[in-house]
Amino acid sequence: MELIFKKSVSGRRCTKFSKSDVPSAQGIPHKYLRRGPCELPELSELDVVRHFTNLSRLNFSVDTNFYPLGSCTMKYNPKFTEDIASLEGFAALHPLLPQLKNGGTLTQGALEVLFNTEKLLCEITGMDHFTMQPAAGAHGELTGVMLIAAYHRAKNNKRKYILVPDSAHGTNPASAAIAGYEIISIPSNESGLMDIEHMKEKLTEEVAAIMMTCPNTLGLFETEIEKIAELAHSKGALLYYDGANLNAIMGKCRPGDLGFDVIHLNLHKTFATPHGGGGPGAGPVGVKKELADFLPISRVARRNNGTFYLDYKTSGTIGYIAPFYGNFLVILKAYAYILLLGKEGLIKTSEHAVLNANYILARLKGRYEAPVDKKCMHECVLSASGQVKNNNVHALDIAKFLIDRGIHPPTIYFPLIVKEALMIEPTETESKETLDYFIDCMIEADRLSKENPDALKAAPKTMPITRLDETKAARDANCALL
Repeated sequence: MELIFKKSVSGRRCTKFSKSDVPSAQGIPHKYLRRGPCELPELSELDVVRHFTNLSRLNFSVDTNFYPLGSCTMKYNPKFTEDIASLEGFAALHPLLPQLKNGGTLTQGALEVLFNTEKLLCEITGMDHFTMQPAAGAHGELTGVMLIAAYHRAKNNKRKYILVPDSAHGTNPASAAIAGYEIISIPSNESGLMDIEHMKEKLTEEVAAIMMTCPNTLGLFETEIEKIAELAHSKGALLYYDGANLNAIMGKCRPGDLGFDVIHLNLHKTFATPHGGGGPGAGPVGVKKELADFLPISRVARRNNGTFYLDYKTSGTIGYIAPFYGNFLVILKAYAYILLLGKEGLIKTSEHAVLNANYILARLKGRYEAPVDKKCMHECVLSASGQVKNNNVHALDIAKFLIDRGIHPPTIYFPLIVKEALMIEPTETESKETLDYFIDCMIEADRLSKENPDALKAAPKTMPITRLDETKAARDANCALL
């Protein structure tokens, strides 16, 4: 598509602005003043609408395409939550409105949403308290590790290590390192689970915590998690739950009941806010009661008369970790989503997510290698290693081919412990017809890898931008196309 500036025609108008009723600013140095008109494109309203409508059609989105990104939960989200978030009483609420001592009505509705959402998340996860402030999953991870550090400082524990399985999300070690800890990576065993024997060797009284992703990035539930929790607690270490994959187990088990002490949740992945494109997100952090005093301020509390207020009286708090009270409208959408689905609906959400992933795995594992031959949870991991051996067709080539078929590529080359990884999360919201189309495309890619590998290596062909020189593109974003 042409740039909108190239479509400009001198004198053409889209709209006419009213004469400014704001006095001109005085005292601005002359060198900073514009010497001529602002060089904006001159177009009709129809030109503008068509340009941006056609531009939007070049994007992949959950509303237009199947989006099976593993560990990202790119599911369709009901539009009613967007309607809830646009209600004037919420959307137009200013965060600096005063908190009235008598529980005035200015902010009571918003405070009640925060309070009730915390209680619901506690019930879903088995935690005792939550902070709603973290603005994203990784921000929640960092907050969780900061809480762990505060806990150990209060006990005068000298801890400097955090154990992270090699099957965990990649942000886990980064969050722990930012919080000042040294990372010890624990390998996976032949079953795709954390090697407990290796963990025992590294689990000393200098370990502050073990950060677990459960199910892990292979889509497998850590079946010995209760034993891991017992071993960690025997050394005075805490157990951290990366809740980005919570949609696999909702209503089936609660992390708090399994022995976890700290958890972050990705509300924007599990509870109905479109995910991707840099936001918006929310990563509330839950803790067991032993860590409650360290939670960030402020927290929403309820008075005896039923009104709500912000409580700043927490003796060991780590302080503020976000402006105001977190990404409020994301929290609001999660609250509405949970109320709509209820207990049985949340359970079905997990059941359908797991069923869809296993359906894909069962139909494709004969054509693509399965690193671990067992049932998965909400996402499955396949490998294109066989296609590489046959005709040097890589996971990247298959991903590019799927673009031509109107499917956003799944996550590739992650988890790092699987060569030529294809990490697929169909989510609970996709129909069998959509899954069958995706599976057919994957089968076609396998066939082409044997019969016409060059067709895969040349993909995509139907997009405005075709195959790039990946290495050059990483070094020079303005590089020429192949």
